[in-house]
Amino acid sequence: MNTGSYYERTDDHRYKPTAHASGAWSTDEVHFSPLGGLIVHAIDRHLADRPGTGLLLSRISFDILGRLALDECEIRVETIRPGRTIELVEAVALIADRPVVRARAWCLASGDTDAVAGGAADRLTAPEALAPWAMADVWPGGYIASIDVRPLAPPRPGRTTAWISTPLDLVAGEPVSTLASYIALVDTANGIAVRQQPGAWTFPNVDLTIHLHRQPEGRWTGLDTTVVFGPTGQGITSTVLHDINGPVGQAQQILTVRPS
Repeated sequence: MNTGSYYERTDDHRYKPTAHASGAWSTDEVHFSPLGGLIVHAIDRHLADRPGTGLLLSRISFDILGRLALDECEIRVETIRPGRTIELVEAVALIADRPVVRARAWCLASGDTDAVAGGAADRLTAPEALAPWAMADVWPGGYIASIDVRPLAPPRPGRTTAWISTPLDLVAGEPVSTLASYIALVDTANGIAVRQQPGAWTFPNVDLTIHLHRQPEGRWTGLDTTVVFGPTGQGITSTVLHDINGPVGQAQQILTVRPS
């Protein structure tokens, strides 16, 4: 079993990636999955400075602005729309002092709506009942090698449902929220249901947007994923997000599709 972490803290706002964070498109880059989780962790720490607000991170959008070098990053967070029931937070990740990811998170008031809750799909088969899939046979990189992937059925081009977990910590030696750990696995969706082999085609996502109707629980991230390629170089990876209790929300990724 792998041990260790994806990042190590170097000061209050800076983090150094480990080899486990290396990417699938290029092993000298960071895979966006753990970086996305790290950004949520930084937002969590920012919000912790304002205890008692009762706000829940309910939507987060990440725009990937450039190459994610496997190098130390700085994350700056600020509240740009404060409020008692609705708040907008922005985080910027910088590598070599250059912004590489810009994220915006809407945090909404928590309240008891259990009496009217409904509309979600059924829960997925439990991951413990499923066999692991060697995703490293399709993709290189330390991140892919670090994760436990358990599909509900053999992966098909453009369509896969799978559970993802990892034994690694997100940041060495410090507690991380369940939400940050959960989101740190969501970007894997674009790699589980490939329509074309990565050696022949490239189809990286330039964004990731996550909407949550419920906060996730447990150590597994469930991805019910569909990938569509259009005729003019664009694609979309669409995912219904699950935890062990059922659906928690949705994720979308826009892809740039081109021959390798």
